[in-house]
Amino acid sequence: MVQKAKILLVDDRPENLLALEAILSALDQTLVRASSGEEALKALLTDDFAVILLDVQMPGMDGFETAAHIKRRERTRDIPIIFLTAINHGPHHTFRGYAAGAVDYISKPFDPWVLRAKVSVFVDLYMKNCQLREQAALLRLQLEGGAKSAAAETKEPAGLLAELSARLAAVEEQAEALSKQLDDDSADAAAVATAAHLERKLTGLRRALDALEPGTGSGAASVPSQG
Repeated sequence: MVQKAKILLVDDRPENLLALEAILSALDQTLVRASSGEEALKALLTDDFAVILLDVQMPGMDGFETAAHIKRRERTRDIPIIFLTAINHGPHHTFRGYAAGAVDYISKPFDPWVLRAKVSVFVDLYMKNCQLREQAALLRLQLEGGAKSAAAETKEPAGLLAELSARLAAVEEQAEALSKQLDDDSADAAAVATAAHLERKLTGLRRALDALEPGTGSGAASVPSQG
C-alpha cells in the first residue's frame, strides 16, 4: 500500500480551509488543517509534509513570520510553501513572499484547477523523493547484509577447522592410549601393526589439517597416502 502524502493547510478562517479541502480532495492525499501559524509549527514538529499552503494575512503570527520559522528549522526548511493572500499589495509584497522562502505566491480568488495542479506537482516530487530514500535504505541494508555474509563466510572455515582439530585431537589421545595399552599387554603383532597404521593415518590427517590453517601452509595440502 502506497503511503499518502500530507498537505498542510494554514488559514485562520474555517471557510477558507473548507474551500481548500474541497479543491484538493481530488488528489486523494492527507489534508491537515492549522488555524494559525503557531498551530502549523506544532504540526510540523511531528509530521512530514509534501507542501504547505500558507495564508499570508493571519492575526498574531502572519504567514511571513510563520514561513521564517519553518525555514529556520532543519527538519522543515526544504518543504515547499505556497503563499495564499486575498490582498495584492503589488510587486513588493510578492517579493517579500518569495524572500520568505515561498515557491509560489497566489492571490485570492484563485483558479481551483491551477492550485490543484501546482500542489499536485509538489506531491509527486515528494513521493518520488520518498521512493528514492526507501530504495537507498534498502540498498544500504543489502550491502551491509552482503558484507556481514562475506565476513561470516570468512570466519566459517576458521571455525570449522578449529572444530575438526579438536575432534582429531580427541582421536589422537585415544590412539596414543591404545598404543600404550598394546605395548603394556604385549599384544600380538597384528594388533600392534594396526595401531601403528592408525597412528600414521592420524599423523597424515594432522599435517593436512595444519596446512589448511592460516599462516601454516598454502591451504591446498593433501592427505599423505599410506597403505
